[in-house]
Amino acid sequence: MRKTLIAVAFATALTGCSGQQAPAPQNQTDASFEAKLQEQLLDAKPGSVIEIPAGHYHLKRGLSLRTDGVTIKGAGMDQTVLSFKGQVVGPEGLLVNANDFTIENLTIEDTKGDALKINHGRNITIHGVRTQWTDGSKTSNGPYGIYPVKTQNTLIEDSEAIGASDSGIYVGQSTNVIVRNNKVHGNVAGIEIENTVDADVYGNTATDNSGGILIFNMPDLLMDGHSTRVFKNTVTTNNHDNFAANGSAVASVPAGSGIVVNSNPKVEIFDNDIADNKTANIIISSFYSTNYASKTGVAPNYDPYPKGIFVYGNRLKGGGDSPSGLEFKALKTALFGLSGHFPDVLWDGYSDPKFKGKELPPEDRICIQDVSGVVNADGPNGYKHPDTDMKPFQCTLPKLPAVVLNPEPKV
Repeated sequence: MRKTLIAVAFATALTGCSGQQAPAPQNQTDASFEAKLQEQLLDAKPGSVIEIPAGHYHLKRGLSLRTDGVTIKGAGMDQTVLSFKGQVVGPEGLLVNANDFTIENLTIEDTKGDALKINHGRNITIHGVRTQWTDGSKTSNGPYGIYPVKTQNTLIEDSEAIGASDSGIYVGQSTNVIVRNNKVHGNVAGIEIENTVDADVYGNTATDNSGGILIFNMPDLLMDGHSTRVFKNTVTTNNHDNFAANGSAVASVPAGSGIVVNSNPKVEIFDNDIADNKTANIIISSFYSTNYASKTGVAPNYDPYPKGIFVYGNRLKGGGDSPSGLEFKALKTALFGLSGHFPDVLWDGYSDPKFKGKELPPEDRICIQDVSGVVNADGPNGYKHPDTDMKPFQCTLPKLPAVVLNPEPKV
């Protein structure tokens, strides 16, 4: 009861006796709130629950948490808003280095850098969190919205990410991950799973990004990724201009990409609604098709080829009618005419040269079913000899197991 009374009193001080939201301009109340919140984060103990009442609060400094077992709770995405539009210290909105961390029911907006970054942590739950840049999709926006990296046992659900100049929801170098029932729009990449092992991505809506859902494996990172299931998502009209910073890996993602698999093994794509992505509804590619490849080369022990990809049972419509980039436009016109369009799947044509003239091992094949067609773009030969033969892709692969979080988060 004492804790509840303190929270109510603090809320009243911030919002005024009438209970209405405090005015948006920065004032002493915002400064007092910022100091109090950072003090709570610094003084937190395992089991602490930090409740942030409804209000639109302006903060000048990034926040940080380094204590295990802490929960941060707002009053709702539309009720509790932490605005960093005038941020002068720290690139992140909230940086967390902790295990057993939960954050829910609030918005973080207009950070200089990443909005919510969790770096190293086990048992992470992100529920009902919105990250947003309110001035639209700009290269100057922070790169990542919701950004757990090097984590284990991570759940991101019922959240929203808007306007990130790299990825709205990004999970990197992590294991045992579920990303479900989120909305991503106005980002370069809506959802990106990179160098991550055992991830389930389902029930999400990705629209108006440059690329809807990306499954990537990049070199020079601490771990290689594999085993990602992408299912029951809605991935439509991801045709936003790519506004990523030059030199970043996602700068090479063609605007108009639905689901993109790049250099990743063991990816299963099924039971999704995918439509009207102007370059292609599904793209399967190697590291050599990225602009990033020319800058970094291939690291030792890095496999740059997509292998063990299984696409089946999706509902696909439209798309491929106005691909991004001169090479893709010329390729589409050469194969299908000015008024034609790519079929559902575009493959860049790069495959492991050690198997040249031989059949790939069964587990490494790219198997594609229930699509209007596949284009082999013949990237290794400068797109000179593309073809549309479906026979190489007529196969099946074993289904991947579901990801189970242990312990199951309690929200």
